[in-house]
Amino acid sequence: MTDASFRALVARKNGDAQAIALETLTEADLPAADVTVDVEYSSFNYKDGLALTGKNRILRKYPIVPGIDYAGTVAASTSDRFQPGDKVVLTGWGVGEGWSGGFAERARAKSEWLVKLPDGLTTRQAMAVGTAGLTAMLCVMGLEKHGIKSSGDVLVTGAAGGVGSVAVRLLSRRGYNVTALTGRPAEADFLRGLGATAIIDRSEYATLGKPLAAERWAGAVDTAGGTVLANVLAATVYDGAVAACGLAGGTDLPATVFPFILRGIALLGIDSVMCPLPRREEAWRRLAAELQAGDLTALTSTVELEDLPALAPQILAGQVRGRTVVRVRGD
Repeated sequence: MTDASFRALVARKNGDAQAIALETLTEADLPAADVTVDVEYSSFNYKDGLALTGKNRILRKYPIVPGIDYAGTVAASTSDRFQPGDKVVLTGWGVGEGWSGGFAERARAKSEWLVKLPDGLTTRQAMAVGTAGLTAMLCVMGLEKHGIKSSGDVLVTGAAGGVGSVAVRLLSRRGYNVTALTGRPAEADFLRGLGATAIIDRSEYATLGKPLAAERWAGAVDTAGGTVLANVLAATVYDGAVAACGLAGGTDLPATVFPFILRGIALLGIDSVMCPLPRREEAWRRLAAELQAGDLTALTSTVELEDLPALAPQILAGQVRGRTVVRVRGD
C-alpha cells in the first residue's frame, strides 16, 4: 500500500447476495466531507453484526465500509472545530449504514458528527466504550433526570452484552443496587465482577406475565424490548422509569397502559444515533470521568478487521461478552 491507500472491510452486492471482503481503497473512495480521520480503533456492535450478515437492511447503499463507530486522529480538516492531530471519536449519524464507517484505516466525516476525545481516554479506551457505552450512559442520564435515586433496586436486561455490561458498571459505580438479567448464566461471575448484586435468568421474563406485577424496580435499562420489556414495565415501582434502548428480544411491546396510568411510571426512549451534540459531549465527559481503566479492561476483548465476518453470527446469537474493540491501525 501507498500513503494514499488503506485497508478497509467492504460490503458489496453480488447479485442478490451480500459479499464482505478486505480491500485496498484510496481516498477517492471516501465520501466528501470536511474532516479526514486516520482510524486507530473501531468496535463491534450488535448492529454491525446485522450489517455484516445482511440482515434487517442495515446497509442502505453499496459498496460501503460498515462500522458504526470509530476513534482516531484527524489527518486533514477544513473545519474550524478540528485541526490535524486532534483525537476524535465518532458514533451514530448513520455512519456504517448509509455512510462509509469505521472498519477502515481511514474515514471521512462531517465535523458536526465528531466529538473531541475527552481528557483521560485513549482512542482504544474510547472504543471500549463505543456506541454501546455511550448508549448506556445516555440511559443512566435519562434515569437520573427522571429522579431515580441510588437507594432503589435497578434492573439491567441483556446484561452480559455491550450496552448492558457498561450499564451494570456505571450504575454500580454510582451506588445503585443492580440486578442483571441475562440468558447466559455462565456469565454470572463476570456480571458480579462488574458490580451486579443479583442475577436473574432471562427465562423468568421470557413469558408474558400479569399486566401489573409486584413492584420491584425503581428503574431499569432495557436492551431487549418485546416480552421482556413488558414484564419489566409491569414490575416497576410507583413513579419509576425504564430506559429502553434495544430490540434484541423483539420489536413488539405486548404491554398494557396499567403501569403508566396506575403507577405513573415513565418509559424513556433512548437514541444514541441522532443524539444532539451537547448531550453527546456531556455523556462522553461523564464516561471519561466515571469509568476507570480497569473497568474497560474487564469489559473488553480485542479483534482484528479480518476477524469480523466470522464474529458477526456470534454477536447476533448472544455469544459475545461485553465490548469488542477492533484494532484498525492502533498499537
